Amino acid sequence: MNSNTETAYNDNQDEVLDLLGTISTLFEYKYFIILVTLTFSLLGIIYAITAQPIYQANAIIQVEEKSGGLPGMDEISEVFGGGESRASTEIELLKSRRVIGVAVDEEMLDVVVEPNYFPVIGKLLNRKNISVNELPLINYFDRDEYVKVGEFIEINKFEVPESLYGEPYKIEVGENATYNLYSPEGDLIITGLKNNLYRMAGIDIEVRELNAGIGRLFFLSKDRRFNAIKNYQNSLTATEKGRDTGIIVLSLEGNSPERAERILDLIANTYVSQNVARQSAEAANSLAFLDQQLPEIKKDLENAEQKFNEYQVEAGSVDISVEAESLLNQVVDIESNIATLKLEKAELDRKYTSDHPVYKAWKEQLEELNTRKKELNEKVKALPHTQQELIGYKRDVQVSTEIYTQMLANIQELDIVRAGAVGNARIIDNAATDIDNPVKPKKELIVFSAFFLGLSLSVVTVLLRKYFKSGVTNPEEIENIGLPIFASVPLSQEQIKRNRLQSNSRSRKKNRKTNETCAVLAEEDSTDISVESLRSLRTSLHFAMLESKNNLILIGGASPMVGKSFVSANLATVFAQSGKRVLLLDADMRRGYLHSMFGHEAKNGLSDVLISRVKLMEAIKSTGSENLHLLSRGEIPPNPSELLMSKRFKQLTEFLSKEFDYVIIDTPPILAVTDASIIGQQCGVCLLVARYEFSNIKELKLSKKRFEQSGASVNGAIFNGIKKSGSKYGYGYSYYNYNYEYGSKK
Repeated sequence: MNSNTETAYNDNQDEVLDLLGTISTLFEYKYFIILVTLTFSLLGIIYAITAQPIYQANAIIQVEEKSGGLPGMDEISEVFGGGESRASTEIELLKSRRVIGVAVDEEMLDVVVEPNYFPVIGKLLNRKNISVNELPLINYFDRDEYVKVGEFIEINKFEVPESLYGEPYKIEVGENATYNLYSPEGDLIITGLKNNLYRMAGIDIEVRELNAGIGRLFFLSKDRRFNAIKNYQNSLTATEKGRDTGIIVLSLEGNSPERAERILDLIANTYVSQNVARQSAEAANSLAFLDQQLPEIKKDLENAEQKFNEYQVEAGSVDISVEAESLLNQVVDIESNIATLKLEKAELDRKYTSDHPVYKAWKEQLEELNTRKKELNEKVKALPHTQQELIGYKRDVQVSTEIYTQMLANIQELDIVRAGAVGNARIIDNAATDIDNPVKPKKELIVFSAFFLGLSLSVVTVLLRKYFKSGVTNPEEIENIGLPIFASVPLSQEQIKRNRLQSNSRSRKKNRKTNETCAVLAEEDSTDISVESLRSLRTSLHFAMLESKNNLILIGGASPMVGKSFVSANLATVFAQSGKRVLLLDADMRRGYLHSMFGHEAKNGLSDVLISRVKLMEAIKSTGSENLHLLSRGEIPPNPSELLMSKRFKQLTEFLSKEFDYVIIDTPPILAVTDASIIGQQCGVCLLVARYEFSNIKELKLSKKRFEQSGASVNGAIFNGIKKSGSKYGYGYSYYNYNYEYGSKK
């Protein structure tokens, strides 16, 4: 139970530490976060102020239940499309190509006219009614080709070959209402006057208005009609206000409120006009069908009357019995109904398929009437022959007469319905725009979004940088792999300035002068916080070396750019300042540069001593610090490792150990070359320099293993280059640029 409680406590503690670590990281980079957030906010404010305002025109249409054009016509109007029209259907009709295409043609929405404004700020100045001449300096770059405030042209007609759709033509305003039209390639095509139509090279153009100064340029292009319609189909918004209200709200956005209103009014009026035409179209179609059938019905009636009269003349006067009269009336009714149903068939075929319930009901009704007709015909056959003949002729006359009369009545009613059709849609509110409150850009939302975006991006960038950066930030991580921390060396701002000056000097001078120096920080600014930490390291080493085999101190590192040379030079200086006789040995015979920090040349150094080119005492150089001596790297040899493995190097280190109180050796990176592991065998103390947020645990482990494999033990580590922050181990580091490879001789 206690174990579970302790585990839960540790987990909670880790979560709290992670949260505090995240907060500390954000606080450490607070200036970066503030800078990015302010930059995005400023860009958002600039965009909100300068963006093109977009206005929204609104109109309202009411779609009512369909009804007849005149009182008393409801029944026949119901046959031809009665019932409620759903708003969703009407919305689709409103956005159809047939409706919007009218607005595209009327307003020439497939023709794009773009004035040639002053670069970058021209559109903004035009919207704000600011003349370029009012702006100092900028007016110096103004030219006649730039369109000024209030200038425009209007195009009445513009047609180009289909292959040139979308290509920019150029119109240049001339004198006395003239203009020049140039092709996309810049060739002059037409020189014309406004209000005149010109046709040349497949191009039709008519300019209605030229309200611009001489030399002004306008770019003109023709879009496909289909594309223009499609764009406005996407731009037009139509929604039903409430459910089943039949109230449709139309809205259209545009940068010109007047043009948006005109386009929306065109769409609304076109829809209403087509709605009226659609209401009368079905009655007109039925009327045309009846007009086509009427001559045939009239001819059938005349034939029936003629046959009936001829039979009466032939048979004389014949009386019809009561029974025959009753059968005749029933037969006439059934025949009339059958004839009416047959007339309806053409209408049903136009509206429905054979599987539709209405069509099936009609078919069942016709079959039922035919069955009754057969039954009555059987009864008629039971009558005397004379009665049968008379009933047949009289039936034909009465049926034809009734059908003909009914058809005439239907024609008159349909004609009235067609003439009285008013449609079931009407405009409630014409298009109007609130010019004081554009719908876009939403300035407050843009500024807030820009602020939030800048804040989010900066925070995410900082956290990702922390997540993906594998460098050591906690000294405990180093101690956990068996390397005690001998010292934590903070970042020196003064040293950063010196490095920057040195870098600038190198960029100005390829070949540095021999007397050019990069003074050691411990000598120039002994109170610097980094120097104080190295004094603490000096104390720690004093006690650590009481049990060491000699007074040789190796300063190594896993990789370049960890600050080995900085630590070596300044540690040697603080040892010398304590009155000890110290030798600083640059054992990096490939890229060592300790000589430059003391104003010396590299030649006549370690490599020269090992090959007996120069005597040791001649190679040891004095420095500006009392008690501190330098043995530079010497000329770059082709075989540094072989020189270090020679007996000569071992004899050299033994001699130096006796001659000096401390010998501090700056070595190459052990993961790059094997030199440091060879040197470590001769040294009493070996220290690894680890750089904050640069060195990682894996390479430190491998470096420690390399030393141990060569028979040298690593006593501990120096945590270098830390800088203040709000975190627990509140430091970070950015130091030497060190490219480890053979270079030119110095």
